Amino acid sequence: MKTVGLCLLASFMASSLAHAQGSDAPAGKSVNLVITSASGGGTDAYGRLAGRFLEKYLPGSPTVVPRNIPGADGITAMNYVVQQSVPDGSTVVVTSNTMADPLNFRKPQSHFNPVDFVVIGGGGRGGEVLMIKKEAKKRLYDKSQPPAVMGSLGGIPRSGMQMTAWGIEALGWNAKWVVGYRGTNELTLALERGEIDMTSTANLFLIQRLIATGNFEILCQSGTLKNGALTSRPEFGDAPVFTKLVEGKLKDPLAAKAFEYWSTIAVTDKWMALPPKTPKAVTEIYRAAYAKSMADPEFLQAGKNISDDFVPLSAPEVEILIQKLGSLPLEATEYMTVILRKQGLDVQ
Repeated sequence: MKTVGLCLLASFMASSLAHAQGSDAPAGKSVNLVITSASGGGTDAYGRLAGRFLEKYLPGSPTVVPRNIPGADGITAMNYVVQQSVPDGSTVVVTSNTMADPLNFRKPQSHFNPVDFVVIGGGGRGGEVLMIKKEAKKRLYDKSQPPAVMGSLGGIPRSGMQMTAWGIEALGWNAKWVVGYRGTNELTLALERGEIDMTSTANLFLIQRLIATGNFEILCQSGTLKNGALTSRPEFGDAPVFTKLVEGKLKDPLAAKAFEYWSTIAVTDKWMALPPKTPKAVTEIYRAAYAKSMADPEFLQAGKNISDDFVPLSAPEVEILIQKLGSLPLEATEYMTVILRKQGLDVQ
């Protein structure tokens, strides 16, 4: 009975694909893989990797054709999928946590809600860490001393860097911001030269190199998602998971919701989905194909070639994150801006 059922599902998907491509097209000939960013970045690399293994594990081995549709930080592509694709398995979208962020999908030009998409799976980087100079660590907890200097990129600090914002807000850290660095390389040089005392990174090679000098240590880690829960990574030693440090420290309900927003965004990275209203039968085929990809050693190794700390995520794990972000009140998403302004950053 299972074999017959799978054959029926495969037949259903193939006929759906054929319908999307035209009645005279061979069944299962191609799948349109929409990538919400330009070529060359992390989302693009993950999308092309996932697409290659969908070709391997989808029934009939259809050709997966990547198509980059950059624009408006991903909104252009998500609008395209909602407004112009047929929800029959012929189109898949690959995007990042940006498109699950209420600050983006609630913009007037956005015509989609990530909660409506049918998640297939995703991939993360295994979490970020805050690196700190050993000699500066004691100043972090002593406000009679000069504050530890946190280096950040320009604009709003990335999610990993925002651990410092919450550390100042909830844990009373004695720290201040220096922003405007253009990339990881500049931040690393600034750290090594003593211009700054702290910064965040997800680059495992860089973390190991800094620790090997004997001058730096991991202050805390954002944590990685495992079986739906945040946990520490063994590569980061006994560095505490940041959410555990903050647990119980935020008495204001809105602040607690805002922290939930941050901690969810921090572990949501790349995700892949079918358009809203895709039939359950097609969904099950895609999820089964991605589950097989996650168990494939070649897929895992190729993911680590993209990022040392690549961690594949199942559909249910990603779905929980998307649903949580979609249900957050607008006030919670705006709270981080309030915190950063209070800490002297000029954010809009």
